[in-house]
Amino acid sequence: MLRWLTILLLCQWLGELAVTVSGLAVPGPVVGMLLLLIGLLMLGQEPSELGAVADGLLQHLSLLFVPAGVGVMQHLGIIRLQWAPLLGVVILGTIITMLATGWVMQWLQTDSDEPAP
Repeated sequence: MLRWLTILLLCQWLGELAVTVSGLAVPGPVVGMLLLLIGLLMLGQEPSELGAVADGLLQHLSLLFVPAGVGVMQHLGIIRLQWAPLLGVVILGTIITMLATGWVMQWLQTDSDEPAP
């Protein structure tokens, strides 16, 4: 279990490092998750220990939002000044996400309706 937690943290660190070195405008943890995905695809399976670590993290997911909440409170002045663009981005992002999710669901259901050969 400690091994997979270490691997998760290593992937996140490598993602942060890659973003810092390359200057990409992508969060480091996203790059880290892509690295983890590539590693799991190369492995060809999801180890059960990784699932246990992920379940443990999900049980305490609310604790992971504390730093984000603190960051919002630290930048409340900026948010007050830029509330209209932020609100627009949140609404537009929500609409795009809902449309994309609906499209993917329809696509997946269409493919699963076909009988297997």
